[in-house]
Amino acid sequence: MDMIPGARITPVGGNGHPLAMTFFPLHTRATAPFEAKPFLEEADRSMGYIPPLLAQMAEAPTLLEGYASLSATFRKSTLTPPEQQLVLLTVSVEHDSPYCTPAHAVRARQAALAETAIAGVRAGTTLEDGRLEALRGFTIAMVRDRGVLAQGVLETFLAAGFTRANSLEVILAVGFKTLSNYLAHVAQTPPDPRLAADIPAVSCQVA
Repeated sequence: MDMIPGARITPVGGNGHPLAMTFFPLHTRATAPFEAKPFLEEADRSMGYIPPLLAQMAEAPTLLEGYASLSATFRKSTLTPPEQQLVLLTVSVEHDSPYCTPAHAVRARQAALAETAIAGVRAGTTLEDGRLEALRGFTIAMVRDRGVLAQGVLETFLAAGFTRANSLEVILAVGFKTLSNYLAHVAQTPPDPRLAADIPAVSCQVA
């Protein structure tokens, strides 16, 4: 069986010259490597389809397994579901991910995160809710400073009512969301048709 057409990209090297064209297939359960099949089957069962991101991750089963495992682990964190999605949306905006940003805008809405907060994260503006703004600011600092936080950043986060465990859970989120953000950049993952309504509003902010 033929693979569903994937994404063709022309990467640009540090000198500005195009590199060789690279093809990343959108695997189906039929074409995916054996080790990746269970994860695609689970996605299809739980979501009703296989998102393009996971279809491309299946090319490297270890990446797909790691992403799925870390994602499931993060959902067990002590951050609330809306807070979890705010963190994931913030990381995706910071990484300028045209695939993951609309995806997490949708997930955040499903988790009952306020529409004003979703719009604020995507626009890079201060949130009205002080606690959520502290979470957004801490996540941004973690991404931009690569964990080497300026004096007072952690203390401000804790003063907003978060815990030391929450700060480490943000690290978990940054780590596994980086996997999907970078994959989407490298493989130029095509838009998810189920998220089409959110795609035009993708932020252009770059970390």
